[in-house]
Amino acid sequence: MGNCMDADSFFRQKNLKVTKARVYIYMLLAKSSESLTAEYIYSKSKEDGIDINLSTVYRTLEIFEKKHIIEKFNIGENSHLYSLIKEQHKHVLQCSLCHKEIEVPCPMKQIEELVKNQTGFTLTEHTLKLKGICEKCSKKKE
Repeated sequence: MGNCMDADSFFRQKNLKVTKARVYIYMLLAKSSESLTAEYIYSKSKEDGIDINLSTVYRTLEIFEKKHIIEKFNIGENSHLYSLIKEQHKHVLQCSLCHKEIEVPCPMKQIEELVKNQTGFTLTEHTLKLKGICEKCSKKKE
């Protein structure tokens, strides 16, 4: 997603009214390799001469979250980070008994944000091994 034209058609796809604030916030999130706070978005808009107030930033982020455009991460002390939902990789969960496999979305993004926030570390890779017993097999065991 490079330019405002993309944002316009993207918003229309999502049945969202195209406003200057929404396009600005969307483009800012799209350009950033890191998750952003609402306060950062607000101060950046002031810097860029875009006239939006903090409550508009929060409202816009809330709408984006409802429309599954962004994800919100709680990083403690009542603060949150926001980032565009990118193509997520999945992990395979396999039943230890019947070996049925299902794919689950990767839950690591939130952990990455917490690690970065608390230690300053940026995770470059992770290995996640999930084991379990499927519903059918656990009912058989009862």
